[in-house]
Amino acid sequence: MKVTFYGTKTLRMATAESTALPSLASLTTASVLFIPPYHIHPPKFLLSQLINMSGIAHHLLKRGIDAGRESYRSNSQASDDKAFGNPHAVAAALGITALLWFLAMSAIHYVYGGVVATLTMIESPTATAFTVDPAQSDEVDAPLLSGDEKKSSSTEPELFYVKTKPITSKIRTTIKHLVAVAGPWSRFRGLQVAMLYHFVHHTVFQLLTALIGHRMIPQSLAAVATAVILCRLQMLWTHVVISAPSEKKWYRRFPTIGQGKKIILPTAVWAIAEQATIYVPITLFYAFNLDGYAQNPENFGNFSEMQQKSIMLASLAVMMSGLATAALIAVPASVTLKRVQASLLSEEHDTIVPFDRTFGGKVQPEVVGGTAAVSMLDAWKTFDWAARLRLIGLYAKIFAVQITTCIFFVALAVFEVRMINGDYVLY
Repeated sequence: MKVTFYGTKTLRMATAESTALPSLASLTTASVLFIPPYHIHPPKFLLSQLINMSGIAHHLLKRGIDAGRESYRSNSQASDDKAFGNPHAVAAALGITALLWFLAMSAIHYVYGGVVATLTMIESPTATAFTVDPAQSDEVDAPLLSGDEKKSSSTEPELFYVKTKPITSKIRTTIKHLVAVAGPWSRFRGLQVAMLYHFVHHTVFQLLTALIGHRMIPQSLAAVATAVILCRLQMLWTHVVISAPSEKKWYRRFPTIGQGKKIILPTAVWAIAEQATIYVPITLFYAFNLDGYAQNPENFGNFSEMQQKSIMLASLAVMMSGLATAALIAVPASVTLKRVQASLLSEEHDTIVPFDRTFGGKVQPEVVGGTAAVSMLDAWKTFDWAARLRLIGLYAKIFAVQITTCIFFVALAVFEVRMINGDYVLY
């Protein structure tokens, strides 16, 4: 039998506790560190998002208020009788805008950086097989053969495999699939478990830091210990997100202690990698003495050209260290953890996207003497380059959406202040 294959185109400034999120942090005017929104662990999202994004929210409001004040000063020079608009209306408008901004960013992080990214990490593209019998060809140009010639000719059927395009190849197709299979609210699947995880994680982390201290190293140790302690709850979130709709409530699907033991090491490695993405850039930031420039960014213009170039090169080195740490350590650790967790999904639950439970034959069920859990090395090796590029593309899209959203809301806040102050008139 002839077999033919066809393929289609296939430094975050945060506490150790709040590191489980895709985040974007601004260090200073002279040194800005952007780390793309890689997926680490969305269940800690809600409070951590408040912690990481509160600075941006403050900046959003400050920009709007400053714009109003500047407009007021310029108008006052022309007319002393003109008063600054309605301060209560300005505060209300900016408050609503900030709330909408926060909800929009939260949805982007959870749906795209959490649910969609997790499905991308575990999906195994499928292939459709079909056979073609040359003797029954319907082609117009097929040779005309007599009955005896057909019998004597080679009629061995050909087997074709056509690789189907992954569901997670695009954000839009992923969301459409979720909605079609599990309903419109499926894009927020696992949110209850995420909120529970966040609350418990915050509590445990605060207790541990109260016992061992609040310095950098104790905080990192507390973050790693907290992640290991809550590894079963973290795995529950993954199982809820990747599984097809089930009548079984999420709190009845809690992983067993035996399953929890199998993910202790992957969880610890992931948590350590998570800490590295924070403290490697921060360590370099202080090693290059960029903190001094950050405290007085207005003095940047007073430096010589050589000093300015040195500062910019140091800032670039900090930024690249964050990107390298995220790409080479954090992302592989996150993918490995998610795939090990997915391998422990109960047989009674189907996955909502195609998923090879055997990981290419490397995992055997427990009923036949296997471990039923993929090893860390095999979990990463079976995540091929096509899937890795697909995940990187997803992160790039998320980053672009985040930046666009922030720019939109900053512009909206400035526009609102000017509208209320009478600078802009709509006809």
